[in-house]
Amino acid sequence: MADTLEEITRPALPQRPSILRLITVIGVALSLFQLWAAGVQPLGLFFQRPIHLGFILVLCFLIHPVFGPYRPRGALGWAIDAPLIAGGVLVGFWVPMNIDTIANAIFPRSIDVTVGVITVLLVLEAARRAVGLGMTVIAAFFLAYAFAGRRGALPWAGDWLPGILNHRGYSFDRVASQMTLGAEGIFGLPLGVAATFIFVFVLFGAVLEVTGAGKFFIDLAYATTGRQRGGPAKAAVVASAGMGSISGSAIANVVTTGAFTIPLMKRLGYRPAQAGGIEAAASTGGQIMPPLMGAGAFLMSEFTQVPYIEIVMVSIFPAILYFGAIYLLVHIAAVKLGMQGMPASELPRVRSVLAEGWHFLLPLVALVALLVAGYSPMRVGFYATLSIAAAAIARALWTYLANGPTWAEMKRLLWSGLMQTIQALELGARNAVTVSVACAVAGIIVGVVGLTGLGLKFSAMMLALSQGNLLIALFLVVIASLILGMGLPVTAAYIVLIILVGPALHNEFGVPLLIAHLVVFWYSQDSNVTPPVALAGFAGAAIAGSKPMETSLQAWKFAKGLYLIPLFMVYNEPIIMGGPVPLVLWNGFIVIVALVAFAAVLEGFLWGPMPLWMRLALVPAIVGVFWPSIAVEAVGTAVIVVLLAMNRQASRSAVTPA
Repeated sequence: MADTLEEITRPALPQRPSILRLITVIGVALSLFQLWAAGVQPLGLFFQRPIHLGFILVLCFLIHPVFGPYRPRGALGWAIDAPLIAGGVLVGFWVPMNIDTIANAIFPRSIDVTVGVITVLLVLEAARRAVGLGMTVIAAFFLAYAFAGRRGALPWAGDWLPGILNHRGYSFDRVASQMTLGAEGIFGLPLGVAATFIFVFVLFGAVLEVTGAGKFFIDLAYATTGRQRGGPAKAAVVASAGMGSISGSAIANVVTTGAFTIPLMKRLGYRPAQAGGIEAAASTGGQIMPPLMGAGAFLMSEFTQVPYIEIVMVSIFPAILYFGAIYLLVHIAAVKLGMQGMPASELPRVRSVLAEGWHFLLPLVALVALLVAGYSPMRVGFYATLSIAAAAIARALWTYLANGPTWAEMKRLLWSGLMQTIQALELGARNAVTVSVACAVAGIIVGVVGLTGLGLKFSAMMLALSQGNLLIALFLVVIASLILGMGLPVTAAYIVLIILVGPALHNEFGVPLLIAHLVVFWYSQDSNVTPPVALAGFAGAAIAGSKPMETSLQAWKFAKGLYLIPLFMVYNEPIIMGGPVPLVLWNGFIVIVALVAFAAVLEGFLWGPMPLWMRLALVPAIVGVFWPSIAVEAVGTAVIVVLLAMNRQASRSAVTPA
């Protein structure tokens, strides 16, 4: 999401009730259409994608007024937005209604080109409103690049391009056709994934959220970790891992779980910036946590042609490593500050929490079981969504019968169920607007890259800048992801990056395709926790009442696994690609050892205070663990184990009898 600090802290002006009702009707209609296409009657590419985009554009222009959420729309606003909403309707039905004519035409008709131009302009304006100005500017830059060249619509702009980026240039008709009359532009793969897999799983998360799954995961996290040292901070880590399976948004995760965890962390003794930073780092991990992983796993599956369940399975261990690293840093901070856990009287009991909400675990079990059984992700999302509804209905009926059935209670249950269903269908559609608009704009970028051959040129530039050194190339990817993350949401940043740097990592540097995608996807998360634009950190600061930049620095510190774990994937491939069991186990062991040592170096503490010489000695040992040589890895691991054992022994010796 392209939230700013102002948008996180300042409430938007309420919309008119009539507009809210219209948004509800359109949102419910979109969700029902998506469910019908996912589970009843699958549609062709040039039916589902344009109709989906039409719905999304109409919703976007209704939800996001032209002058922003803090000014009334007024007559002028409606004079601008009404034609745009009508244009969204046009985009939704034009290609499906004219598909036979468009498919059989040798040259595009002028009316098709005109509608194509309208579609591009509407998508750019929707991106400005829902995603942020950065996405619109980047897409406009790519379109200008397509026009630049001797035979293009902007021939003079070709003179400004460096030699390696020069190309012939393309006309408005050619670019408009590329964007909207084929499967390589706006209606290409990114929007296709958004209109199928992503939407149905966003709806799955919305239904879980409306039925109370968020509270269940938070209560379960408190019940299991609350009594430990730094309990609320550890609960934030556990709850964020659970909530990540639902929301797919780091900022939504911060706002949802942080409202409970941050005040309790402050009460226990964590500084406000520390509390906000811990929550931001933990919430960012929600987007790399299987089974949903935000929208990334679905896009990754389509880009790499690797089955979705395979991507989920190989992502489990890295996600556990990430949350484990944050958990350890939180524990060390709690021990250093001498914190204790929360009193048992203030915490829910695990048995009580499970008795209340065990049915929320059934849809997640069903989801994983269906994936393992080989169902397509879209069909899995359809059945998983229905399973939540079935579990909620069964739970409500059980309560109804246990409390003594009455006609009044039955009417109340039916009305409550209807309202929750409408709320979930609307919430799913609202939550899908940002990611679908981002994917539509990403389609513009994909179309320009395919038309101009920019991907190959970018690979050559990356190879030249890094001088063939993989580590430098990865550093360039980190810098690019951070810059893109300042203006793009995670999904969009991942798509743009993988289009540009993915071929270079795979073809020029020999990184396996799946690892290249995982690395880019992980690095695309860093804008949530890395200053100066740490969106999740800003959200945490707003709740904690701390300085945004200080909170972001804390989030950056706690989220260091976001940088180290992808590096380990590249230099220790068996952790992802598999191999002989002893080698896989060895790699799993040494990465855990390395992350523990890194946490100790960062905090200067593990079992006890760590002297400076020991911290300095651990640094080359950690580098050795990441070295692509088993002998060097073994030496680095041995040094780490010895030094950490010395720290444990020293801490024991320092303890005096009571």
